[in-house]
Amino acid sequence: MKIKIFLIVAIAIAVLAGGAAWLRHNGKPAQTDLTLQGNVDIRQVELAFNASGRIAKILVREGDRVKTGQALASLDTERLRLSLAQAEAQTAAQREVVARNLAGSRPEEIRQARAQRDAARATAADAEAIYQRQLDLVARNFVSRQQADSARFALDKAREQMKAAAETLRLAELGPRKEDIAAAQAILAANEAAAAGIRRDLQEGELLAPSDGVIQNRILEPGDMASPQKPVFTLAITDPVWVRVYLPENRLGRVPVGARAWVHSDSHPDKRYRAWVGFVSPSAEFTPKSVETTEIRASLVYQARVFACEGRDALRMGMPATVTIPLDQTAPTAGTDPCRNGK
Repeated sequence: MKIKIFLIVAIAIAVLAGGAAWLRHNGKPAQTDLTLQGNVDIRQVELAFNASGRIAKILVREGDRVKTGQALASLDTERLRLSLAQAEAQTAAQREVVARNLAGSRPEEIRQARAQRDAARATAADAEAIYQRQLDLVARNFVSRQQADSARFALDKAREQMKAAAETLRLAELGPRKEDIAAAQAILAANEAAAAGIRRDLQEGELLAPSDGVIQNRILEPGDMASPQKPVFTLAITDPVWVRVYLPENRLGRVPVGARAWVHSDSHPDKRYRAWVGFVSPSAEFTPKSVETTEIRASLVYQARVFACEGRDALRMGMPATVTIPLDQTAPTAGTDPCRNGK
């Protein structure tokens, strides 16, 4: 009798345990949304001049919104402007030297050299005639041999001058040597490079915003010495804005990259912002201590970035945020706009 009672009690316990298990696994609806906790994150850039000098103007303050290419600050560049003027003058002068060499001799210079050659030729002919007469007079003992020698020396000199005049004419006709032209062109290139370097220094004397953002810190002031190693501003880039969250390992396969999501913040509890999963880390890590999840903290998770499509003005750096991701979405087609598709 006792054995029968014991068996009945055991069967009842087994039935109750099985029913509880069934209710636990099948009695509640399957989870369709994944809720994650994270923090808003943005990129920050430290902006510094690429040149050294004294700051002349600061054009923005903390909290100012800036656009790509907007001037933020400038250096005192008066000395550079004077150097540029000198370099441009030297470049212009050397450019004329190159043009003169390329143009060659002027027609007037060639005619002048030809006239000098003809004059030297005539002088040589006259000296030869005088010498011949002196030889005849020496033969007749009318003059001394010394006078004939002087006439011969004059003839030799005239002939050499005629040769020099002929070579001068040939050089004028040939124009400058190609080596001289190349040297003049090299000097011109060096002058142009020096002027371009100074222009580049002038451009670097103005600090421009590399992208849209908000001035977070204004570090230096007018009168401070700036250098590439000393940041002037810290720029918070407002696009993109994302929430850094951590996907549990058992949900990784149910959240594809590009999946639609929603972002909520404590400062605007009645609003939710469209977003999308833009990045999932390829490597696992242990859950950071700052992340609040219902999972075991020692479990493996994968870092993900959920990019906001809207509400960028309301989502600030470091703000706690809640991300809701519908599970088992179809991965979007490559090249589609996830924000547009999320409407």
